[in-house]
Amino acid sequence: MTAPLSIDPSRQQQVAAALRALLPEGCVLSDAEDTRPYECDGLAAYRQLPMIVTLPQDEAQVLAILNTCRALQVPIVPRGAGTGLSGGALPLADGVVISTARLNRIVRMEPYARLAVVQPGVRNLAISDAAAEWGLYYAPDPSSQIACTIGGNVAENSGGVHCLKYGLTIHNVMRVRVATIDGDIIELGGESLDAPGLDLLAVFIGSEGMLGIVTEVTVKLIPKPQCARVIMASFDSVVTGGNAVASVIGAGIIPAGLEMMDRTSSSMVEPFVNAGYDTDAAAILLCEADGTQLEVDEEIARMSAVLAGAGASAISVSGSEAERLRFWSGRKNAFPAAGRISPDYYCMDGTIPRKNLAQVLLGIERMESTYGLRCANVFHAGDGNLHPLILFDANQPGEFERAEAFGADILALCVEVGGTITGEHGVGIEKINSMCVQFGRAELDMFFAVKRAFDVPFLLNPDKAIPTLNRCAEFGKMRVSAGLLPFANLPRF
Repeated sequence: MTAPLSIDPSRQQQVAAALRALLPEGCVLSDAEDTRPYECDGLAAYRQLPMIVTLPQDEAQVLAILNTCRALQVPIVPRGAGTGLSGGALPLADGVVISTARLNRIVRMEPYARLAVVQPGVRNLAISDAAAEWGLYYAPDPSSQIACTIGGNVAENSGGVHCLKYGLTIHNVMRVRVATIDGDIIELGGESLDAPGLDLLAVFIGSEGMLGIVTEVTVKLIPKPQCARVIMASFDSVVTGGNAVASVIGAGIIPAGLEMMDRTSSSMVEPFVNAGYDTDAAAILLCEADGTQLEVDEEIARMSAVLAGAGASAISVSGSEAERLRFWSGRKNAFPAAGRISPDYYCMDGTIPRKNLAQVLLGIERMESTYGLRCANVFHAGDGNLHPLILFDANQPGEFERAEAFGADILALCVEVGGTITGEHGVGIEKINSMCVQFGRAELDMFFAVKRAFDVPFLLNPDKAIPTLNRCAEFGKMRVSAGLLPFANLPRF
């Protein structure tokens, strides 16, 4: 694998001095010991020491960093909590990381308007904690919600186990305040149901830090349901379980959550959290109903009937709130639990039509034999968002390369059946080549045009979500022709 790129000491000293002249003490990190924690995000297979890390404390300091980097032609990589799984926050050896961790203030809560205004460094779960006294909460709940920040959620358009009923980040954000590469502040969206002009808010959410730096976010709050219960349904095969998902949706039921785990996943999770999973089942479904007591009772009865008719071998329903949370704790701890059975894992993220769940799961099973690697399947079955966990050992020569190829084949299969290469993790550096599996040249050129409209000097997270490495090279040539610094190839180890 390619070794990490070296940092130019003279360039580092020049940029660090310029930034330290503008920012308070302790807000600019340049020693390797201090920048090491920022060398990767949750996709730890790709690493690179950044030239400099900045820790702005307010919007004015974010603007100061952007203005300095623009003047010195230094590329910028925004970073939230670093929980992303696609390498979206992978730094550059000649670039500056802007961490929004210290912009962590809840600006205001508006319980009557059912909204909250927060800075990007506020943790996802902290919003719900703050809104709880009014009986409200913020719906998107990624598995990393205890640590991930709202700024990172906006960058990746994060989802969670309840996204089927309540939507992704894009459905729950009303307004973002953005610092642009030109040193301006713009606001996209608004606090009303509609905003004048083009819907640039939808363009910005999920743009992975390539269009601007989020400095403030207005999110929707919704009332906490009076109660919620979860069905755990067991199936003798993943095909039957996959078909049962389509049966639930086909019956006109929209559960609060509809998740599926195969035997490998449930078996690795159960000893970790004692969730009460049926580890003998080939697959289990977790189906949640929420609302009033009457609504929940009715929906649980309807879903139980559909699941039984779809071939469930066993059905159990949570009898208490503690048991409901225990069922979900297993699903939310699937990723860390993988560390109990494998030295390393590669978490993929693709989305497919629900009717093709069984077909794709069988395809992944065949790929396990092809690549000689195990795969644990855990995913948001209700919206077809797959999260295959490819298990490997990076200490064994060639295993990571096989895991990468395995992942790329899964994404290609997702596209083949009418799906897409990501559902909530983003493209980052992980899926940079898979973009060309899904999109043609005309579409890719349109993506570049949007990037160009927001970021003329190509300084904002310039190596992410670019369709191919060849196109990255084209980007570099464009920068050189414009008198800007070229971008080096990305390191991996």
